[in-house]
Amino acid sequence: MNMIRVTGLGLLAIAGLCAFSILAVPTAVSAQGYASEQATGTKIKDIEVLGTQRIEPVTVLTYLDAKVGDPMTQDLLDGALKSLFGTGLFADVTLRQKGSTLEVTVVENPVISEIAFEGNDKLKDEDLLAEISLRPRQVFTRTKVQSDLNRLYQVYTRSGRFSAQIDPKVIELDQNRVNLVFEIDEGPVTKVKGIRFVGNEVYDDDTLRSEISTKEDRWYRFLGSDDRYDPDRLSYDQELLRRFYLSQGYADFRILASNAELSKDKDAFYLTFTVEEGPRYRVGNVTIDANLRDFNEAELVPFLTFKPGDWYNADEVERTVDAFTRELGNRQFAFVDVKPGVERNREKRTVDLTFNIRETPKVFVERIDIRGNVRTLDKVIRREMDLVEGDPFNREKVAKSEQKIRDLGYFENVIVTPQPGTAPDKSVVDIEVAEKSTGELSIGAGFSTADGPLADFKIRERNFLGKGQDLLLGATIAGERTEFDFAFTEPYFLDRDFSAGVNAFHITRDLQDESSYDQKRTGGGVEFGYPLSEKWRQSLRYRIEQNEITEVQDDASRYIKEQAGERSTSAIGQMLTYDSRNSTLFPSDGTYGWLDTEMSGLGGDSQYISAKLGASHFYPLFDTDRVVLNVLGEVGAIHGYGDENVAINERFFLGGGTLRGFEPAGVGPRDIGTDDSLGGNMFYRGSVELSFPVGLPDEMGIKGHAFTDFGSLWEIDDVGSDVEDINSLRAGAGVGVSWRSPIGPVRVDFSAPFMKEDFDKEENFRFSFGTRF
Repeated sequence: MNMIRVTGLGLLAIAGLCAFSILAVPTAVSAQGYASEQATGTKIKDIEVLGTQRIEPVTVLTYLDAKVGDPMTQDLLDGALKSLFGTGLFADVTLRQKGSTLEVTVVENPVISEIAFEGNDKLKDEDLLAEISLRPRQVFTRTKVQSDLNRLYQVYTRSGRFSAQIDPKVIELDQNRVNLVFEIDEGPVTKVKGIRFVGNEVYDDDTLRSEISTKEDRWYRFLGSDDRYDPDRLSYDQELLRRFYLSQGYADFRILASNAELSKDKDAFYLTFTVEEGPRYRVGNVTIDANLRDFNEAELVPFLTFKPGDWYNADEVERTVDAFTRELGNRQFAFVDVKPGVERNREKRTVDLTFNIRETPKVFVERIDIRGNVRTLDKVIRREMDLVEGDPFNREKVAKSEQKIRDLGYFENVIVTPQPGTAPDKSVVDIEVAEKSTGELSIGAGFSTADGPLADFKIRERNFLGKGQDLLLGATIAGERTEFDFAFTEPYFLDRDFSAGVNAFHITRDLQDESSYDQKRTGGGVEFGYPLSEKWRQSLRYRIEQNEITEVQDDASRYIKEQAGERSTSAIGQMLTYDSRNSTLFPSDGTYGWLDTEMSGLGGDSQYISAKLGASHFYPLFDTDRVVLNVLGEVGAIHGYGDENVAINERFFLGGGTLRGFEPAGVGPRDIGTDDSLGGNMFYRGSVELSFPVGLPDEMGIKGHAFTDFGSLWEIDDVGSDVEDINSLRAGAGVGVSWRSPIGPVRVDFSAPFMKEDFDKEENFRFSFGTRF
């Protein structure tokens, strides 16, 4: 009798970290005595399958590369063994020849009953299960276990836990079933304890550390991940260093080596960058070579962002390329290629630049690919693109589209990269995004000498169900005010650039200290918005509200007593906006302006017309967006028509956040005898604020602010001599500190008025903070 049998070898330890305590893996074959069968060509008359439990014998025959009538040769049997083991269904296979019968004996691999993780705390079971390929009710194979084990180590390494230990255990059950348990010791996060540079003479280590994304372990980074070692981030840091030196004129800069050394106890990484700075270069000759029809190169000179004699700056060269491309596009040269040629003169330490401009063949967008969006729908990103498939390719529109996607606020990072298409005249726009949490839990707090502390709570999801919809539930809880708000906005109603939203609110306010009454407001509305052009947009709205003035004190102002009771308001309004800011989230340049008008009288008790006109301009100082000047101005007026005067609930109030240094409703008309604030029909206000770094690392997100606010509020209907109503200028100045913390924005302001009236109410200290989930 001749026989081929598979024997077992133990699975080797994986990367020296762990060993398997499971059955041996079949890896070797021994064969004897096939010479006679191969010589005589004995044919198989019958195949007998033994040892099957779950698997049907006919299934084994299907995988077996042998059938009745085939000659029983060693090549045939070797092929049959490989086929059966290749299925992954069997732990052991034996082939025996009994005369003209081939006997196939199999030992089935067990079936996985359950997969469990023990010892994991930082990573949840469901997250780990999503990373591996094995699942309950699948066939257990050691190859897949090894592959999944390697994957789990990668997951923990990616999260910064290089000392993690994972030990897979197999628990045998009846009916050839097993439970697979991964016993995990996650270990601590492996932080970057030190970053040093070798070869740097011009810039010290602290300066270079501030230019890279990886940071050393510090106490204030407890909620971030920049102090964790990441090989991809290390490569990115090399590029950041190169860009920094090139922006400072060091055109010969090189990174000779970058090393990451893991400590023996695997609790810390130490990074070392070896650099060669080279000499610093100035800009020499600048030449524009534009091979364009009917075009004079001198027309592009005003768009140069530097001049000969300046220190060479690669960033400025790139800005000039963008400026040239943008201007040529405006002059109907839509398909041009601007390439800067750089020629170093090492003796003179100068760089001669030649901007070669050529018309290129027409290129069209073949396809827009989007990657990295797990939760956000493709269409939410795609609708922000100024280009669609089939459009002429335009780099300026690509850059604007990238900024618009960033301004959605849904992503930590957005990279839009043009790629070659399937033909020379086609281009693929590749969009890679990294999603972030878009849910917000905001808490605002303030303090005034009259009201004491108050808190605002807001739950908001700005990307509801990944569709870009905005859902808001808000509440204000304070000793003197309670407010509940609901709002829902669909920014692309019916898949068009047409926003639609609804809102509802219920507000109760204790205004006894300010105006000797309580107020209750309940209402809601709808709003629609649409673009008029690239920078202009208009919205239309309808609002209905029930307003009630209650608990009017006996010694309250007569102007308030006259308005006790209920009033209803039914009003239509519109807002026209202009927006040229470089970012809607964190603007450093550009202008935002608005014209807001409203008219009531379509039913209800009130009849008035109101308007507010304002603008806010952002201007970067010192050619950097780190120091930004913001100038804001706004004026407003409201006027009753018919026989109706403007009620106190419709008037303007000034102070608090709109005029720092004064309480909410701290300025404006006031009853002399009762000291009640009455609001006003006309106002103006302005603000000048300088935001600047405070010397701490930029990554901390801490900025300082110096500001001055000014304005005035005046005029009510049928005013008598018992009311102080002076339209004099009020002004305050102060300083503040803001922190863009990992748990949300935090801001503290201290301000004091330097122009005021005796009856105005001051407020010196305000703060606010928030968090995200």
